[in-house]
Amino acid sequence: MTVGIIIIAIVLVVVLIGVAMYMKRNTDRQKLGNAQIDAKQEDAGYHREKADETKAEAALAEERAQRLATEAELHDEKANTREDEVERRV
Repeated sequence: MTVGIIIIAIVLVVVLIGVAMYMKRNTDRQKLGNAQIDAKQEDAGYHREKADETKAEAALAEERAQRLATEAELHDEKANTREDEVERRV
């Protein structure tokens, strides 16, 4: 009878240890999952910020390109005017 009680106690302790290990493993998995979600959110935020910066740079580049195109047209007009002046004097 005493041996049976000891065996039951040992089995109970082993089961409790198993349950505790299972619960700890699940807690660790949840923590890891939460950490991964946080990291993905930070990564998405980083890429969103970089996309916004790149869009702003592209907008500035487009504006500069338009300004340079207008400046080139102005130089063409000035060149045509000067050429016309030269032809009228000749």
